[in-house]
Formats: sequence, structure tokens, C-alpha cells
Amino acid sequence: MSESEKVVSHILVASELENQIASYESRLSPLRVVSFFREEFKIEDARAVVAEAYISESKTKYIIIASNSINVYAQNSLLKLLEEPPANIEFIIITASKSNLLPTIRSRLPIQRVRTPKEVTILDLNLSRLSYAQIFEFLKENAQLPKADAKRVIEALYHRATVVDKLMLTPRQLNAFERAYRLLELNGRVQTMLALILMSFMGGLE
Repeated sequence: MSESEKVVSHILVASELENQIASYESRLSPLRVVSFFREEFKIEDARAVVAEAYISESKTKYIIIASNSINVYAQNSLLKLLEEPPANIEFIIITASKSNLLPTIRSRLPIQRVRTPKEVTILDLNLSRLSYAQIFEFLKENAQLPKADAKRVIEALYHRATVVDKLMLTPRQLNAFERAYRLLELNGRVQTMLALILMSFMGGLE
């Protein structure tokens, strides 16, 4: 990587965190890249980042912090480091939504986003003829979806209902979609959100 291509500290908003880390490691080679990928980034992880940052380097070293759940205390402990990084250290924070980060963190680094073509997930699920068995199987298959993928599935359910199955949604069904989106922003359980939508299509249930 030439000087003209040098990557500087920034926040990347993207899904598929592991793939993004691998992409950076390839792109930044042969420079040293130290990655901290955690399901939940805690204060002890932040301390490990600080310790790594103060290991002196003669060439640029990149420290990648990748997580969709970053503890507030961990973020606060990184503020000074991000504001006054040691020589030859650049930071890359990868997360699915900028709302996962405190405003103080967001103000210290420029934000970039991965732009991908919008995809409509094809669902083999006729919402006009749902059964409890289908709902159970669907919820089981999608219970562990990350937030970004859950949003795509909710959008796909709406597309399936209105475009493919050509249903006129009832107030109850529209409310179910609206509540699911709200729960998504509040990091609600994916199963709860999907069940809320699917059960609204079961006739006679209130």
C-alpha cells in the first residue's frame, strides 16, 4: 500500500463484520493489523486496545475494533486514545449502526458506510396461508439474525405480503410492522419482532 493510499482512522458502518476485517487485513498488507472482534466489547477489551496502541511501532499499525455491542464504559475509556493516538497508530471501528456508538466517539472519527445494492430477500412463505408449523420453523431458522439482516427480513416480509401475495394490510398488520421496526431500533429480540408480524397474519387472533 502506497502513501497515497494510506488509510486513516475512521468508523465503518457495515454488516458482516468478520468479512470487513478480512478485507482490511488484505488491503492494508504488509502493514501490521491487530483486530479486536467481540460479540460484546467490554472495558477489559478497551484496556487491551490501549495496551496494544502504546506498543511503539516504526511503521503504521492499524487497530480494528469490531462489534455491534460496545459497552458505554469501554467507549468512554477509549476517548482520549482516539483523540490523541500514539505515533503511527490508526484506528478502525466497525459496527452495523452508528447508533451503537456514543456521540463523543462519533465526533472524533469520520464515518464511512459500505454501500451495497438493496436486495429483496426472497421468502418462500405465503402470508395469506400461514400455519403455526411454518411460523415455528421460520422463527427457529431466523432466531440468531444480526440486526442488519433482521431489518432485511422484515422488509422482505412486507414485500412478500404487499407485492407477491398482493394483500391489503389491515391496521393490525401495519401496526405489527411498525412495532417491529421500533423494537429493532431498541435492539429487541429478533424472534419477538418476527413473531409479532407473522402472528398478525393468523386469522381471528387478536
